[in-house]
Amino acid sequence: MNPSAQGWIKKLLQEVAKNDFFLKEKEVLFYSDLRACGFIYGSNLSVVKRVIINQDLTEQELCKTNLCLALLYTHNNSNSKLDFIDSVVSFYGKINHLKTSFFQEFLSGSSSSEQLEKIIHKRIQIDDNIFTKNFNYFIVNALLFVDILAYQHFLKHNDISKTYVKNLEAAIEYISLDTLKSKAKINQYDESLIKLFESSLRHQSYAQISYTDAISYLNTPQEKQYLLDLACMATWSDRTIDKEEQLFLAKLGKDLKLDAHRVKQSISSVNSFYTLHRDNIALLSSKNIVKSFYNNSSIMVSKLITRNSKRLYHELKDSKELVVLLSQSTIRDLSKAEQKKVQEQLIDIFKSIPSLAIFLLPGGAILLPLVVKFMPKLLPSAFDDNRIED
Repeated sequence: MNPSAQGWIKKLLQEVAKNDFFLKEKEVLFYSDLRACGFIYGSNLSVVKRVIINQDLTEQELCKTNLCLALLYTHNNSNSKLDFIDSVVSFYGKINHLKTSFFQEFLSGSSSSEQLEKIIHKRIQIDDNIFTKNFNYFIVNALLFVDILAYQHFLKHNDISKTYVKNLEAAIEYISLDTLKSKAKINQYDESLIKLFESSLRHQSYAQISYTDAISYLNTPQEKQYLLDLACMATWSDRTIDKEEQLFLAKLGKDLKLDAHRVKQSISSVNSFYTLHRDNIALLSSKNIVKSFYNNSSIMVSKLITRNSKRLYHELKDSKELVVLLSQSTIRDLSKAEQKKVQEQLIDIFKSIPSLAIFLLPGGAILLPLVVKFMPKLLPSAFDDNRIED
C-alpha cells in the first residue's frame, strides 16, 4: 500500500478486512494504541496496532494511515448506518475546514474514496510547498485527534457545528498553549511545540476564556483524556516532568474528573514515548536549517528511488553512458562536465516517470546530487563492489 498514490484507501480497507481485530478493541485500549504509535502526540512513528506492516512509509504517510484507521474504528463502533467513506466525506463537508471552493473541487467528478484521499491529504498538511517543507521541522498536523472526537460527535448526533470544534480547540489553546507560554524559561522543545500547536489549530483568535470555561467544554472521557495528554506534552521538558508540573497535572486531572491512575499513566506515557523515540521526533531535534533540508530531502529522494527502482533500472539499462558515470561516481568525484551530463540524462529519465516529476519543478535540480548519491544502489552489483545486499 502506498498512501501517496491514488487508490490507497481502498487498498487499506482491503488489508483491514483481513486483519480487523483492532476494530473490536475497547475505546480506552484503542486510544492507548494511538498514543503509543505517536498519533496523539502528532509524531507518527508506526501504524497503529501494526495493522499493516510497511517499513518505508514516511511520517506523512503514517499520519494519513493512522487518521484513516482512527476514523474507521470510530465509525465501526458507532450505531451509524451510513457507509464509512461517505460518512467521513459528509463529516468534513459539515465542519468545512477547507475553503468552500477548494472543497467543491474535490466533489467534482470523483468517487467517494478519491474525495476522501484528497481531503485527508489536505487535512494533514501544515505547508503545501514541498521545498518549504524540507526547511520546516513539521509536516503534519498535531491536533488530528480533534477530528476523531468531532467525527464521533457527528455520528452520534447526525450533525455537527463549527462551535463544537472551536470549543475543543479553545480548551486546547487555553490549557496547553498558555501552559507553554507561561513558563519562566522556554527552551527549544517548548518553542517547537508552540509553533506546532499554533499551526495545527483550525480556529484561532478566540475571545478570552477562563480555566473554568476550558474545563466545561470537555464532556466525554476521550476529550478529557486527550487534553490531559496534550498538557503532559506541554509540561514535558528535558526528559522529565518536574514536581511542580506534576502537581499542575494532578489538579487538571482532578478538575477533569479523571482518577489519579489516569494522570500517572499520561505522565508515564509521554516520558516513555519521548525518551524512547527522542532521535526520531522532529520537535526534539536541534538541526540547523541546512542540515534539516538535506536530511529531509535525502529521505524523500530515497523513498522515490526505492519505489520506482524497477522502472529506473530499465531506463538506466538503455543509458549506458549514464550507468558508467554513475558507477564511477562511487569511487571518484565526477568533473563538472560529467556532472552536467549526468543531470541532463537523469532529467530525461525523470520525464518518463510521473512520480519523479518533482525534479522537473523550478528548483528541483538542487535535489539531483542526492539522486546521484542513491542511484548506484540500483545498478547491477558488477558496477558497485562495495554494495551490501539488505
